[in-house]
Amino acid sequence: MADYITTYSRIHFTPLAPQAEDIVIEDIAHPLSFLTRANGHFPQFYSVGQHCIQCAREAIARGYSERLALACLLHDASEAYLSDITRPVKKNLPGYREAEKVLQDAIYRKFLGSVPREDEERCIKNVDDTCLYFEFLHFAGEKLYEQPGKMLSVADFSLRPFAEVEMEFTELFAELYNKCAAQRS
Repeated sequence: MADYITTYSRIHFTPLAPQAEDIVIEDIAHPLSFLTRANGHFPQFYSVGQHCIQCAREAIARGYSERLALACLLHDASEAYLSDITRPVKKNLPGYREAEKVLQDAIYRKFLGSVPREDEERCIKNVDDTCLYFEFLHFAGEKLYEQPGKMLSVADFSLRPFAEVEMEFTELFAELYNKCAAQRS
């Protein structure tokens, strides 16, 4: 058996040894629109793609840079190649966490030019945790933390067609990526 997966764009991709030239946004946007949050335990489908879009929109609402908003959009991009594993399980799988970090860092380098700094990582985590809190509050009526972060954007928890989510992800990516590229040049 080969050590690669065949992606949506038909690239033979090796998740444990990612090559920058093999990372394309279509292979991130498409599967993330199909992957479900909470391992499918919400009462309706809500995708990882929708979560990532919400995180980027929250970063924008907070006045963060385009680079940070793009990082928030891409923060779960490795799941397009590795799949999602719930936090309680993931924290006990050091090999998975290591593979996820290598792949996620390769994605960041490809699209951001570098891995987020420690202060940027804290902002990304705060946005991610805030969106997670409001997802669980909305879908499960569960408060995950005593002190949630403040949500500045308007969350969209509607059931949306996969293709619509994929297109919004791709368009938001292009907008943020082009702004970041213009700032780097």
